[in-house]
Amino acid sequence: MGTIYCDWVRSNPVEDLHRAYHDSAYGFPLSDEAPLFERLVLEINQAGLSWTTILRKAEAFHRAYDGFEVDRVAAYGPEDIARLMGDAGIIRNRRKIEAAIENARRLQALRASHGGFRAWLDAHHPRDLQAWIRLFKATFVFTGPEIVREFLISTGYLPGAHEPDCPQYGTVKALGAPWAR
Repeated sequence: MGTIYCDWVRSNPVEDLHRAYHDSAYGFPLSDEAPLFERLVLEINQAGLSWTTILRKAEAFHRAYDGFEVDRVAAYGPEDIARLMGDAGIIRNRRKIEAAIENARRLQALRASHGGFRAWLDAHHPRDLQAWIRLFKATFVFTGPEIVREFLISTGYLPGAHEPDCPQYGTVKALGAPWAR
């Protein structure tokens, strides 16, 4: 896009997918495990692609990955991988599919050690971006610097989703985004 997301959305009224994401999801704090896992999987799948592609496929991802219910995805086997590889509604990249399954298994382990994904994030907040990147690389798979940065911004753990003059900035702050605590 080459410009600040808030400005880009305001100047491109035909981009309904981006406007809806900007106005109701980007930077908004998430607390439940499935939406956090979904955001991680979507960010992983965006690697090398446009966010528009991911937004267009979001509903198909939600269906294909059983609503991002961690226990169901963690139990996926070879048949599920084959099913996902054949699903034209999602990104059919074996490494990204296998990363989603492995990360679901790692989220199950975080329940035992921290009580869940949100508790794990909160236990490590605040950190600077480089510390977060190291932590994610040690905990998950297929989580490079840009994936980690966008995941943390999009879930409210790092600032930067909205400019202070954007109407959503105050909303995100009032909802208790972790960066604003």
